[in-house]
Amino acid sequence: MNFSLKEIFTAFMVLFAVIDIIGNIPIIIDLRKKAGHIQSEKASVIAGIIMIIFLFVGQRLLGFIGIDVNSFAVAGAFILFFIALEMILGITLYKEDEDDSALNASVFPIAFPLIAGPGSLTTLLSLRSEYAWENIVIAILLNVLLIYIVLKTSSRIEKLIGQNGIKIIRKIFGVILLAIAVKLFADNIKMLMA
Repeated sequence: MNFSLKEIFTAFMVLFAVIDIIGNIPIIIDLRKKAGHIQSEKASVIAGIIMIIFLFVGQRLLGFIGIDVNSFAVAGAFILFFIALEMILGITLYKEDEDDSALNASVFPIAFPLIAGPGSLTTLLSLRSEYAWENIVIAILLNVLLIYIVLKTSSRIEKLIGQNGIKIIRKIFGVILLAIAVKLFADNIKMLMA
């Protein structure tokens, strides 16, 4: 086992910024109004399972189609870069179609793709190229716990922080994510050029 508090903290912060559960509170509240009820436990557990499975199977899946982890990490850096731009500039570059008639909002769209979506799955493989898997799993579990708490208390958090508070948090994490994307790109492009 190769535990490192620094790696756990960094992986946690990267995933927290990409998942952006605080910034998604307005979406969660809207879905709660439409669906009537969201099963916080179910959404959190399913999202966690999807992320952990992808952490271990994603690399083999890439190998099967002939893509190395460094190339995927560079592609992931681009995705993180655009997610960060969305957060900082308050724009939407890509919008997933939401199925308003979904019977179970806990699984779709909350667990997937809102929490365990393209951004977080790409990030996991990018992190896997730099950090020990044990630290990433702990970071995933800590994020799942935080996601559960936020889902359970989303309406109270929105009242407490307010719309402006949520916007400020999104911008701060957007800048952090942008810096991480640049570092991820620089580290992995060197490996590809070597």
